[in-house]
Amino acid sequence: MKKIASDVKLGKNVKIYDFVNLYGCEIGENTKIGTFVEIQKGATVGKNCKISSHTFICEGVHIQDGVFVGHNVVFINDLYPRATTEDGEPQTDEDWTCVSTHVKRNASIGSSATVLCGVTIGENSVVGAGSVVTRDVSPDTIVAGNPAKILRKIKPHTERTEITE
Repeated sequence: MKKIASDVKLGKNVKIYDFVNLYGCEIGENTKIGTFVEIQKGATVGKNCKISSHTFICEGVHIQDGVFVGHNVVFINDLYPRATTEDGEPQTDEDWTCVSTHVKRNASIGSSATVLCGVTIGENSVVGAGSVVTRDVSPDTIVAGNPAKILRKIKPHTERTEITE
């Protein structure tokens, strides 16, 4: 069962597995969306991406082309999440601010990572599995941990297996 709202923009050859929830988002051509993924309104996913199962991509997340997102990755879009206003009333869209997050071309985010809002994950960078990204990740950089810290740089314009300490 797939729940794909009529306002979703899908590129050519997008592969979507069962039990997804897509609404108000845009998905580029040749991208694969795994089982149990939710992508909210205003989120964008580029071409040739792989979004693995159990991942949550919320409003305000913008993923460029060629990005890998591992299983169970969670993006956050609110710096101060609350269920109610100061008066105790349920919050509405007017009671909070969506903070954007950007994942640049060919980045890779490992399984079970959490990406806080307002950060940019740089081109060709790698976020290790289980990491909590609390600040920007420079291009061509490998980060891991909680909070994610730089492990090493990747030599730009070379094969991915070639790294420097």
